[in-house]
Amino acid sequence: MLSPGKAVAFLAVNQCLFGVYLGCTFAPNHKGMPTLTGDERPDFLRRQVLTPRNVHGGRLTDVMLGGLNYQIEHHLFPSMPTPDLRRAQVIVRDYCAEIGVPYHSTKLIRSYRKALTHLHQAGEPIRQQRRAS
Repeated sequence: MLSPGKAVAFLAVNQCLFGVYLGCTFAPNHKGMPTLTGDERPDFLRRQVLTPRNVHGGRLTDVMLGGLNYQIEHHLFPSMPTPDLRRAQVIVRDYCAEIGVPYHSTKLIRSYRKALTHLHQAGEPIRQQRRAS
């Protein structure tokens, strides 16, 4: 048993670290990718392939990201068991190449760089307003 103060501190640190971990898991897959709305929404396959990016890097990346690094396959086959996403990736990537649909995949550090660059660009109007006032 922890004292009440230590228990609260443990929960706070645990929740903060878990939040950072979740952010590091989800951000590299979607940030900086196109958002399709209204009339520009293509068919199901293209929506699921064009809006996320996969993160490749081997088994360690698979473990660190819990299989969410296969975001394209996860979107196409949401009920597919995580271990099968790696095998499905080869089939989906080859099919996309065959029909001419861009398939986005990058390494983990590059995906973080793309996500942070996108967030920096999205925040530019706010920074300009602050500079002007």
